[in-house]
Amino acid sequence: MYRKILVPVDGSPTSQLGLQEAIKLAKATGAALRIVYVVNEFVFDGGYVTPKTYALLLEGFRINGREILDEAQKIASQADVEFTTDLIETVAGRVADLILKAAREWPADLIVMGTHGRRGMTRMVLGSDAEMVLRSATVPVLFVRSQPEGA
Repeated sequence: MYRKILVPVDGSPTSQLGLQEAIKLAKATGAALRIVYVVNEFVFDGGYVTPKTYALLLEGFRINGREILDEAQKIASQADVEFTTDLIETVAGRVADLILKAAREWPADLIVMGTHGRRGMTRMVLGSDAEMVLRSATVPVLFVRSQPEGA
């Protein structure tokens, strides 16, 4: 059964559902969780910002990531499961690639993550880190969906 479960979180209600499902699995199997948040600096690629502004924005992303991980830590602690948290940073990499790398290096034997269940043009425009993880993962991936769009 599963012994190491990687759980990417981003603070969204959907990622919270993924965390809750991972906790249920961890309790049932005795698995450990590794809860990760990815700070993606690539979001600044929309135009020029001054170095000072860039540094302030990046630090804001780090602080937000730590707050999200702190909240996840509280939830996992209250559930009495074994876990670690990790803030991962990337300059130009895709979030999905960092999730997959974290899963390989730990090594996880399951990835549990929330997905928004976007379809159609919304999915094409926004892309999907979850889909990229699913396509490239070498371990099973469990998606937890929020209410599907249009439902």
